[in-house]
Amino acid sequence: MYGGLDSNVFLQYLAWVTYPVVLITFSAGFTQILAPQAVGSGIPEMKTILRGVVLKEYLTFKTFVAKVIGLTCALGSGMPLGKEGPFVHIASLCAALLSKFMSLFGGIYENESRNIEMLAAACAVGVGCCFAAPIGGVLFSIEVTSTFFAVRNYWRGFFAATFSAFIFRVLAVWNRDEETITALFKTRFRLDFPFDLQELPAFAVIGIASGFGGALFVYLNRLIVQFIRKQKAINRFLMKKRLLYPALVTLLVSTLTFPPGFGQFMAGKLTQKESLVTLLDNRTWAKQGIAEEFDYIGHSQAWKHPQVNVFVTLVLFIVMKFWMSALATTIPVPCGAFMPVFVIGAAFGRLVGESMAAWFPDGIHTDGTIYPIVPGGYAVVGAAALSGAVTHTVSTAVIVFELTGQISHILPVMIAVILANAVAQSLQPSLYDSIIRIKKLPYLPELGWGHHEYYNIRVEDIMVRDVRYITLNCCYRDLHNVLLTGHLKTLALVESAESMILLGSIERAQLQSLLSQQLGRPRRLQYIRERAAAEKKRLSVVSNPGSEDDSQRASQEVRFQVRVTAGGEMGCGGKHLWLFYICWMSKCLSKWEEKQLDEQVNFNNCKIDPAPFQLVERTSLHKTHTIFSLLGLDHAYVTSIGRLIGVVSLKELRKAIEGSVTVKGVKVRPPLASFRDSGTSSSENEATELHKLWDRHKSMSLPREHTPSESDEKSQ
Repeated sequence: MYGGLDSNVFLQYLAWVTYPVVLITFSAGFTQILAPQAVGSGIPEMKTILRGVVLKEYLTFKTFVAKVIGLTCALGSGMPLGKEGPFVHIASLCAALLSKFMSLFGGIYENESRNIEMLAAACAVGVGCCFAAPIGGVLFSIEVTSTFFAVRNYWRGFFAATFSAFIFRVLAVWNRDEETITALFKTRFRLDFPFDLQELPAFAVIGIASGFGGALFVYLNRLIVQFIRKQKAINRFLMKKRLLYPALVTLLVSTLTFPPGFGQFMAGKLTQKESLVTLLDNRTWAKQGIAEEFDYIGHSQAWKHPQVNVFVTLVLFIVMKFWMSALATTIPVPCGAFMPVFVIGAAFGRLVGESMAAWFPDGIHTDGTIYPIVPGGYAVVGAAALSGAVTHTVSTAVIVFELTGQISHILPVMIAVILANAVAQSLQPSLYDSIIRIKKLPYLPELGWGHHEYYNIRVEDIMVRDVRYITLNCCYRDLHNVLLTGHLKTLALVESAESMILLGSIERAQLQSLLSQQLGRPRRLQYIRERAAAEKKRLSVVSNPGSEDDSQRASQEVRFQVRVTAGGEMGCGGKHLWLFYICWMSKCLSKWEEKQLDEQVNFNNCKIDPAPFQLVERTSLHKTHTIFSLLGLDHAYVTSIGRLIGVVSLKELRKAIEGSVTVKGVKVRPPLASFRDSGTSSSENEATELHKLWDRHKSMSLPREHTPSESDEKSQ
C-alpha cells in the first residue's frame, strides 16, 4: 500500500500508520477478551511453572488460540516486537495439551514429573523452531527456565528441537523460499583469516558496552511500566480504555519510522528481517568515513542518505530502536523482546565494525598480507552480546552460529558474550526476572553471590506456625470446617492435637471425596428411603392389624399423596401434605447430618502421602532455597523430632530472600532470632514421649496409598 501510493505522501502516511494500529489493536482486544494469560512473552511464566508453581488457565486451549492469533497480528504489524518468547509459550501449550490428550490412553502422562519434562523439552522446541537453531535452543531453554536441570531431559529436548528446526526449514524449501536447507541468515565471511588478533580489543569493547546497554534496556523497560502504574489517574483511564494505550504506542512508533519522514534517517522502511540481513552483510559500507564510495545494492539502499553518512544513520537507528523496543514490549499483546534486541546489537556491532574499517581503510597488516576488516563479523558479535546481556545467557553465541551458518567468529563472540553477561548481571536482573518482579509471580529468586548471611537465617525464623491440619481421630465436622476455612491443596495429617506427630499429608480432593461419601446425594437419598420405609412400617404396626378396613384407613392417613387437578395445579390438601412432608423430612435430614458429622473419619480408603517433604527447624535459608529449587517444591512442613511445628512455602522463602538484606548489603537481624533456643531443641521427656507414641502406633495400620504417588504435593 505504501509503495502503490507514492504520488501522495499523506495517503502513504495513512496507509503506513493505519495498518499496524489496526493489527495491534485487534491483537490486544482479541487477547484480552479470549485469554489475558496470552499477553507478553511467556518465558517468565514458564520459569515459574517449571519451578513447581501452578498458574491458572495458563496452559489451556483458549490461551493457545489467543497466543497464535494475537502473535500473528503483532508480528504482521511491523512493530519492533519479537517472537522467541511467544514461541516458547506456544510450544509449551502444545506439550500440555498433548499430555492431556495422551493421558486418555496412558496413565504415565498424568504424572506431574512427566509433564514438567514435556514442558522443558517444549521450551527448547520454541527457541529451536524460531531460529532454526536446535542446539542453541536447548541450551537457551536450560539457561533461561531451569535452575537445576535433569540430564535425562537433555536428549528429549534435542530430539524435539531438531525435528522442529527441520520441519521449519523444510517448509521454507517447500514454499520455494529456499533451494535447500540452509541457515536462516546465511553469512559469507572469509574462513582463511576471519579476523586479526589485534581486533580482539574492539570485540571486548563491544561486549562491555553491550553489558551496559543490556542493563539499561531492562531498566528502561521496567521504568516505563512502573511509571504508568504510579500515575493513578493515567492508570485508571487506561484500565477503562484498554485498547487506547497499544493504539497510541503503535501510532507513535509508526509515525517516527515513516520513511519519507524521520524514518529516512534510520532505515525505517526495512523490516526486522531485512535490517538483520543487511547488517550481517560481509561488504564494507564506509571507507575513510565516506559512505558514497560503496555501491549500495538491494535493501542496503535504505541505509544511504544524501545528507548524512552511514555512521549517523546507524547511531539514530540504535538510539531510536532502543527506546522504541523497550516501549513496544510493554504493549498488552503476545510479543517478545529477543529479536528487537538482537537487531539493535547487530546495528551496534556494525557501527563499531564500520568505524574500524574507516580507521584502518587498508585493513590490518599481517606478515605483509593485507586483510580488510569485515564489519559484518562485528555485527554478529554485537547481536550475540546484547541479546546475551538482556537475557543473562551465554547460549546466544551458539544461536548466532546456527543462525548465520558460520563458526568463524567463535572466539570473539564468546569473549563478548561473557563480558556482556558479567557486566549486565552485576547491574540488573535479566529481562525475564524483571518481568517476574513486575507481575509479582510466585517465583523463587536466586540468592546471588557471596550472601553469607543467608546461612545464619533458619527455617524457624521464617516459617508459618499456624498450620492447618487434621487429626487421625477427627470427625467429619472437623473436616468440613477445615475445608471451609482455607484453600490449601494439601493438609497435614497428625496423630492428635496434643502430640502433633506428623503422619503424612492428604490432598484437598481426597478430603472432599471423603466428605461427599459421608454426606453426598446418594447417602441422603438412601437415608430418605430408609426413613420413609421405617416410618411406614411403624405406623402399620400402630394400627389395628385385626381389622382389614382399619389397616387400609391407617395406610391412607400416613400416605403422602399429591393430587394434581386437571388444570395442572396442586389441590389445597395436597399442598398442605406436601409442605408438611418437606418440613418433616428437612428436620429429619438436619438431625441425620449432625449425626453424620459427629462420626469419626475413616481414612482407610483415602490416599495418603506418608512422606511429605519435611525440614527441621534449624535448616538454613540457603539449604532450604537449594532444596526448593532442586525439587520444584512450593511448600514443606517443619518438624521437631517428628512433631509438626510449622510450614514454609514459596511466599515466606521469597520474602526472606528479598528482605533479609538491605540495599547496602548490611545484614539484618532475623525476625525471630530472639526466640531461638541456643540449646538443643529436644529433651529427654520429649524423646521418651516420642518412643511411647511410636510403640503405641507401630502396630496401627496407617491408611496406605492404593496407587503409587505420581506427583509431589501442592499447596496454595
